[in-house]
Amino acid sequence: MDASAPDDPTAGDQPEAVPDGETTTTTDHDEVRRWAEERGGRAAVVPANGEELRIDFAGDSGEPDLRPIAWEEFFERFERKGLALLHDRGPHDYPHRFFRLVPR
Repeated sequence: MDASAPDDPTAGDQPEAVPDGETTTTTDHDEVRRWAEERGGRAAVVPANGEELRIDFAGDSGEPDLRPIAWEEFFERFERKGLALLHDRGPHDYPHRFFRLVPR
């Protein structure tokens, strides 16, 4: 599946694999934001269409043209698209950044 496709709910994939293979899924806004910010992430969209949600890790997403947005706007779109955050459950002393935005 092409992660750059406009309607691709996995937009925001990170290439880093989950070393221990443990993942969890959440729709809780506070948990999503806390998970992202603990790893240096911020809410963003792809400016070409303004619809694809991303979590940008200080320019380390591999997508130089991401546009930051407020978390409130991120979560409005997150809910409208019916997404959840699938993310790593790595040890807290080594916070992995593997994630996908997936359909609920």
